Amino acid sequence: MSNVKPKAAATKEAKPDTTIANPAVVEKYKMAGDISSRVLSAVLAQVAAGKTTYELSVAGDELMEEELGKVYNSKKTKKTPKGIAFPTCVNPNHIPAHLAPLNADEPSNITLADGDVVNVMLGVQIDGNPAVVAGTVVVGASESSPVTGAKADLLQSAWTASEAAIRTLRPGKRNWDVTNIVDKVAKAYGTSPVESMLSHNQEQNVLYGPKEIILNPTPQNKKEMSTHRFEENEVYGLDILISTSDNGKVKNHPTYRTTLYKLTGGSYALKMKLSHRTLTEFREKANNQLFPMNIRKLDDPARARGGLSESANHQVVLPYDIYTEKEGEYIAQFFTTVAITKNGLVLLSHPEFNADLYKSDKKVDDEQVLQTLAEPLKPAKEKDTKA
Repeated sequence: MSNVKPKAAATKEAKPDTTIANPAVVEKYKMAGDISSRVLSAVLAQVAAGKTTYELSVAGDELMEEELGKVYNSKKTKKTPKGIAFPTCVNPNHIPAHLAPLNADEPSNITLADGDVVNVMLGVQIDGNPAVVAGTVVVGASESSPVTGAKADLLQSAWTASEAAIRTLRPGKRNWDVTNIVDKVAKAYGTSPVESMLSHNQEQNVLYGPKEIILNPTPQNKKEMSTHRFEENEVYGLDILISTSDNGKVKNHPTYRTTLYKLTGGSYALKMKLSHRTLTEFREKANNQLFPMNIRKLDDPARARGGLSESANHQVVLPYDIYTEKEGEYIAQFFTTVAITKNGLVLLSHPEFNADLYKSDKKVDDEQVLQTLAEPLKPAKEKDTKA
């Protein structure tokens, strides 16, 4: 055995910081959030009687692609990955999420009518940093003819719950603190959080991180869900879904078929040629990124569902199932991408809400909730007290 000491290995290059402690990451998040928020406003402005879920979801995707084409397109930056992080979903009335019809002939292509409660969800990513957003409106609502009754209670409940939940994402607070405050707000308005709905922390190229926040948990959820505390430099996709029903239970829709799938990062030796071909094309069109994609982007979308079934069965792709509440109930959603920074909370994406359109005779009386709602996102800077 030689006594000669081996030369010290060359020091590896330090990995770039992909958290929001890095200002370059924050810039990308903010740009993604700005695009998502502007596109959401544009799509919600188009929500009207006679419009269809298909045309609105297509319009949202086209607007996101158009806006993405305007950024990171110089010689220096054009190789930066960017794209849709969550395809546009237009979910009316008792449907909470994932409705984005393949074409105008699908049963899920619903024509909107006055009085429909419609939530729209979408998002983009820049360099793998996703900023998703969602908001809800009632078709035909106006300041001269505001919505009243159960639908007004619902919209005010969902918005107030979102505002309270955002302000609970403070370092040291627990995921259950968000669950509890959303529950209190929902009860004050005679509504319920949608059962077992999850929010997650986000990381670069990860839309669903390991830290979870749950709404309206079942007894089984309470046994299985881990407790964690929020930390500085984390980002959360905060998804608040509230129902007019007394329990918020949803189930798989029997006929509406999903168009949204995402790669899981897993692999399997697929047996069928069609499965191979479809998965290869899906990976190519998704740029191998683990964000959901609408199969409208594939060359033969109608065959793609069958072509992805084997991959879905073996968890190579994840289908986004379409759930529904009971007929006659309504669901409202507000989704905000929130950064927890050393200087307070930053809304990277932000839905809008015009309270003048929704006149509820209910309100929150709980002191803890009112105190939370009164908190600023960022603490006020201390004034210089030098003599």
